[in-house]
Amino acid sequence: MNGGSCCVRLICEIGEATASVFRDALKLIAFTGETISELFHALRNPLRIRWKETLYYMNMCGANALPISSLICLLMGLILGYQSAVQMHKYGADAFLPALVGCSIVRELGPLMIAVIATGRAGSAFAAEIATMKATEEINAMQTMGFSPWRFLVIPKLLAMMCMMPLLTFFGDIFGIAGGMIVGTFELDIPIHTYYTQTVYWVPPRFFVESLTKSIVFAVIITGICCLRGFEAGEDSLGVGRATTSSVVTSIIVIIVADTLMARMFNMIFYGSAV
Repeated sequence: MNGGSCCVRLICEIGEATASVFRDALKLIAFTGETISELFHALRNPLRIRWKETLYYMNMCGANALPISSLICLLMGLILGYQSAVQMHKYGADAFLPALVGCSIVRELGPLMIAVIATGRAGSAFAAEIATMKATEEINAMQTMGFSPWRFLVIPKLLAMMCMMPLLTFFGDIFGIAGGMIVGTFELDIPIHTYYTQTVYWVPPRFFVESLTKSIVFAVIITGICCLRGFEAGEDSLGVGRATTSSVVTSIIVIIVADTLMARMFNMIFYGSAV
């Protein structure tokens, strides 16, 4: 009897979780459509964009995030370079260290790490800000006065993230490559000029195009999901915390899924196959 009850409870929980995923997907699609519509309207009327708020968010998402982003990417390059160098040196494959570190950082780890950092710093702040405004009924007041919450709260954040994420990703890629170069120079005695030449040979400009394209997609995902969670928050302090946590977790999951799909897409574009 207990076994049957457990099975029924498990099936019910799976069904509820599946229904919740579909509801979230529908909400995200509707929210994305509204955001895209407002974005096109804002781009057609640049004077209506709240540039002061946009510049504020650009400073928060970009300049303030540059030190921690660069440091983490540098350390990621050091770790990847050291772990690779240990194994490559056993087989005399030291010359391939620039290729492994450069391609891994530029094509995958650079944009992915920057996206995770941006989610934790800027995305959580977006969700908390909008959730707090909802809790204090500022959003209701804004709608009552006929103002669009998207134009005032979402578009400045979206424009700031779309501008700053590619820049952060580019610097993250460079610092990640520099981390691998430090390991190659001091651990494997590879001359700096040789390491640079090999990196230029194995990491063509199209890989940076892939990296920056991913960063723009990640910026849209982070802003959309975090703002959506802020609008969905409960009107109390507990709702603000839940919205912030949910925004970070959901954004990271969607970013990884999107990165997987884009990795396959770019492989088919560059090489004609997914493998």
